[in-house]
Amino acid sequence: MPSLPEPSTPALEHSSAVTAAIAREIHAGKGWISFARYMELALYAPGLGYYSAGLDKFGSGGDFVTAPEISALFGQAIAHQAAQVLQQSAGNILEIGAGSGKLALDMMLELARLEQLPEHYSILELSADLRQRQQERIKRDAPHLLPRFAWLDRLPEKFTGLVLGNEVLDAMPVDVLGWRGHEISEHGVGLHDGRLVWSERPLLAGKLLDAALALPPASFSTSETAYISEINLAAQGFMHSLGQMLERGMILMLDYGFGQSEYYHPQRSHGTLMCHYRHHAHADPFLLPGLQDITAHVDFSAIARAGTEAGLDLLGYASQANFLINCGLTDLLGQISPEDPAAYLPIVAQAQKLMSPAEMGELFKAHALGRGLEPPLRGFTRGDRSHVL
Repeated sequence: MPSLPEPSTPALEHSSAVTAAIAREIHAGKGWISFARYMELALYAPGLGYYSAGLDKFGSGGDFVTAPEISALFGQAIAHQAAQVLQQSAGNILEIGAGSGKLALDMMLELARLEQLPEHYSILELSADLRQRQQERIKRDAPHLLPRFAWLDRLPEKFTGLVLGNEVLDAMPVDVLGWRGHEISEHGVGLHDGRLVWSERPLLAGKLLDAALALPPASFSTSETAYISEINLAAQGFMHSLGQMLERGMILMLDYGFGQSEYYHPQRSHGTLMCHYRHHAHADPFLLPGLQDITAHVDFSAIARAGTEAGLDLLGYASQANFLINCGLTDLLGQISPEDPAAYLPIVAQAQKLMSPAEMGELFKAHALGRGLEPPLRGFTRGDRSHVL
């Protein structure tokens, strides 16, 4: 068991309630549920899941730090890409899962400075707790912009403009599979002495098996050692839905991940599943259900296919560093005088975290699909790697 900070008594009681709810579902499923279903319950079960309950998640007091929490430069740079999309589409902005609301706030403040404010900034947020935090932040820090914001419970039927998601796809439920020679097993969740445990069973015919057979491990895995990895059908389905919704504009997703050849590399034989609790990363998804985040890296090749199958164009795929530089992050940094070290040096350090290959610059990617836009798109003028997907 990893060495983690000790949860409070109320937190442990909450986790026990989440575990009990999952155990009931396992019993109803005759002793087994898919890992995707487990992940869905642990993260999103109403009133219980990690994202549904009122727990601190972002920043120093939470479990992880996202790019918007690191620096306002992140949202300010993305606003420059948004401005180009809004000019071409005459549309609005729709953010999927806005977290603390920091990205929305920073983007709208920069768009106001650029005199490119959209009429509407909509946020699709399923967590009532996060929705309230977003509203409170905007009301506190930019009350004059609050009338432009709207919160949605579901995707609109049609949309024009920029659809934005930062670290959204990595938290969508994944199926976990094991390839061993010509055999493929599904790694689900069962119970042993009241504890949540991994439980394997043969993968039966269906969409998941078809997807597994088309992936590289089906050809290079051996009978001696299982190759374990993930497939995210939920993220692919979601991108297909966004593609059907988008009439004109861009879908921009920023997340950590790889193209298919890197994701399913022979040396990455234990998959990419990762958990985050109080700024500690570990690989046990059954530890403290409901109190920790559970994620998997994004297969951006699969995301690109889902979008193009919905009739979208692949507009760009670049490292976060290249994307932010293309969007003018270094120019934004240049607006701060180095003659004031107390103000300048912390912001330089923030920019370093966003762009350094040793931090977020290389692992995190910007991935864009769209319809009806004229290239070149600002964020992908240099360093576009679309050819590797």
